[in-house]
Amino acid sequence: LKVTQSEENYIKAIYHLTSVEEATVATNTLAAYMDTKPSSVTDMLKKLAEKKLIDYVKYKGAKLSALGKTTALTVIRKHRLWEVFLVKKLNFSWDEVHEVAEQLEHIKSEKLIDGLDKLLDYPKSDPHGDPIPSKNGVLKETKKRLLEDVPIGVQGTCVGVKDSSSTFLKFLDKIKIGLGDTIVVIDKEQFDGSMHIKTNLKSMRVSNQIAANLYIEIEDDL
Repeated sequence: LKVTQSEENYIKAIYHLTSVEEATVATNTLAAYMDTKPSSVTDMLKKLAEKKLIDYVKYKGAKLSALGKTTALTVIRKHRLWEVFLVKKLNFSWDEVHEVAEQLEHIKSEKLIDGLDKLLDYPKSDPHGDPIPSKNGVLKETKKRLLEDVPIGVQGTCVGVKDSSSTFLKFLDKIKIGLGDTIVVIDKEQFDGSMHIKTNLKSMRVSNQIAANLYIEIEDDL
């Protein structure tokens, strides 16, 4: 089945929107997410339905078929592997990789992607902590919670970010918080939700905005 770059982008968008929200995504929601007109989205949904990649009901919206979900996970797998490659092999910083990976994720060669996976020693997650789907389309989610939900006195490991914007990632670099860092919650401020935490390197105070965007894995949750 030949799927165009534009079609792949739509399938990936439907996957992200339906994995967070309800199972069907409305045309207007998809139009806002893709930053395009609802009429353009309707045209694309008809094409995707013809290719059996989605189940589409007029005025209700769309959801991925089994084939569509496999296609979405293949694109996501390629995107996240390329992100790991850019960081590990080409020394890109974690705030730079997303846009480049958006271009590379459409490369069709299965041999290249298998080779990339092997070269990187079969990574389980990307530089932002998101899990990488396996070759046969299995996505294993990690047990994680936001830092703001971690109780006082509990220790965990930083495993990802909710906000992957370059401004947030650059800020984390600046205050020296990265993936794999141990974080202990020392105290929480009731007034504004800010937290006093201790990392591998130092003790610091972080705002509620940071605490609401950092994912932590706690051993007791596993």
